[in-house]
Amino acid sequence: MGRMWSGVVAAVAVLALVVAGVALLRDDDGWMPHRDAGAWSMSSGMGSGMGYDGGGGMGSAWSTADEAGFLREMVAHHREAIEMAGELARSERPSMRALGARIVSSQTAQVEQMETWLDEWYADEPTDTAYEPMMRDLSDLSGDRLDRTFLEDMVGHHMAAVMMSQRLLVHGAAEHDEVADLARTIRTEQVREIRWMSERLSTWFGVRPAHGRMMACPGLA
Repeated sequence: MGRMWSGVVAAVAVLALVVAGVALLRDDDGWMPHRDAGAWSMSSGMGSGMGYDGGGGMGSAWSTADEAGFLREMVAHHREAIEMAGELARSERPSMRALGARIVSSQTAQVEQMETWLDEWYADEPTDTAYEPMMRDLSDLSGDRLDRTFLEDMVGHHMAAVMMSQRLLVHGAAEHDEVADLARTIRTEQVREIRWMSERLSTWFGVRPAHGRMMACPGLA
């Protein structure tokens, strides 16, 4: 019962972060703080995706709540994001190319740090992590199809990372202050990017998110 309750607390906390947090709206010159919860809509429908109708599943995001498992799973999760963000180099929109570069740079550095910690602290533990991809193949897409598919899928992908980080913190499972700090950084950065990506989906494609789905993620039980 206690574990289930803490999981519910984690989900509610993430929802509050996403809805009430500071949005970062990007114009051609940079990131600008913006508060606007009006662009977000809740949906009672529970599909197989996260965030948008086209999004993928949750992958392995809920298989463990310990520090070593968090690090291993976040490394795998980040690697997928890095690969997909690299596809944005082909985007026709400068702001999307900039977003892709930001994700690649930030998450590559975080992967390197997490792998260092795994080697230092958990070298004797199994390293295999079963990871189910969350995002669709972008290699054959271009133009609006590339941008829209990336935004739709990456919103759900980011939500998974935010909830993984929040779960680690809520459970008090971080054994090192450095890992707790990283979880907070991931949570903060990716909530901001979720808000920015959702604004662009709404502005460019008339798509509104279904954030209510994240309340039904199986790993929160």
